[in-house]
Amino acid sequence: MRVASRTNPSLWWRLSWQLSLVIISVVVAVIIGLCIWATTVVSPNVAREDMITEVIAGAVEFDAQGRLQLRETGELKALKAEHRSLWYVVATVDGTSVSYGAVPQVYGEVAHLTHLFQDADLRGSKSTSELASIENVETVIGEVRILFGGFNDLGWPALALLARSYPIYIPLVAIAVPTIFLSVFNIVRRAVARVSDVAQKASEIEARRPDARLPVDGIPKEIAPLVVAFNGALGRLEDEFRKRQRFLIDAAHELRTPIAIMQTRIDGMPEGPERRRLLDDVARLAETAEQLLDFERNDQAADPHEAVDLVELTRMIVADLAPLAIAAGYQIAFQSDIESLERKGSRSALRSAVSNLVRNAIDHGGNQGMITISVSPAGVISVRDEGPGIPAEHQELVFEPFYRVTPRSKGAGLGLSLVKQIVANHRGQVSLKSGSTGTQIAIRL
Repeated sequence: MRVASRTNPSLWWRLSWQLSLVIISVVVAVIIGLCIWATTVVSPNVAREDMITEVIAGAVEFDAQGRLQLRETGELKALKAEHRSLWYVVATVDGTSVSYGAVPQVYGEVAHLTHLFQDADLRGSKSTSELASIENVETVIGEVRILFGGFNDLGWPALALLARSYPIYIPLVAIAVPTIFLSVFNIVRRAVARVSDVAQKASEIEARRPDARLPVDGIPKEIAPLVVAFNGALGRLEDEFRKRQRFLIDAAHELRTPIAIMQTRIDGMPEGPERRRLLDDVARLAETAEQLLDFERNDQAADPHEAVDLVELTRMIVADLAPLAIAAGYQIAFQSDIESLERKGSRSALRSAVSNLVRNAIDHGGNQGMITISVSPAGVISVRDEGPGIPAEHQELVFEPFYRVTPRSKGAGLGLSLVKQIVANHRGQVSLKSGSTGTQIAIRL
């Protein structure tokens, strides 16, 4: 799962940032579009008017006789050199004016009226294609009005408007960007929330519950076919599982009759080592068939509800199997600090689980030492032997069906797998500790 999270992109994150980027791009495009459209409304000189008015305003002064004049500043000289056709008229509010350059005739007729205008955009005359503007500026001598025109180029009016309108669009973007991202973020999250629920349901499907299906209600129609296909795959797996289960149960049932016939015939043989070996082999075969039946039919303990006294149950199992353990060369002991401990469960299934643990200790404990079975107040039943232990590389595999540490070991490898299955059906846990001094297997209910 950790590898998948690094290699698989998040649909939720991808949709969030991509949709946010699209919306933000649209907002920016609208702002730029409005600036471009505004160039058809405002003065075409808008890209130059700030520059020229600033230069001229810095040169305005009165001479020694109190007459209006423009001082030849470095900026003004550079402006005249850059724009050879530049002309302007500077007028005070009382009508005093000075001019520079060749004022077009069509504008010369209004030049003497410059002081009457706060600002103006002059264009559209049939007599000339030249554009002119009137701007009102503050200078060291007070307020003056400037009529000007004759630029070599008009610059980039749209960029000038964009630069001027930043007090409007910067706060707008600053508010819109996080609002859009958070809104899209929440919208997408709600849209894919049901998909996350389905993924959680899929992760909870267990191998022993092949009839489970994923919910389709509320799933987006683009994803619903995937869920339907997955449910179809689960249905096909369930059919195959049922076929395998029926086959194994029928096979185990069918084995009972020939095993019973073999045991009857062997019982009629004369006493001797051969008869004893045959009886052991038949008993092992019968036990394997029963374990196989228990393994395949263990679903009956999926919803345990009986009140089971774990102390009493374990004590009875130890008493029943003690002769077998003693005959195999062990000492056996039962320990419990409490007299009674009830848990909800299936009595027959739990009896089978604990019996398998004890039998496993008898089969693999090395035929010497002590086998100790204990019940703790926390609901832990443990079986400990003093055998050679289980190699570390095998410890995670011993609970798998038909797995045996050594090929020649007794049993079919179903005992511990059946224990794990029963404990899982009881919502419990199985733990194993093993070393050179022995093995301990515990189940917690």
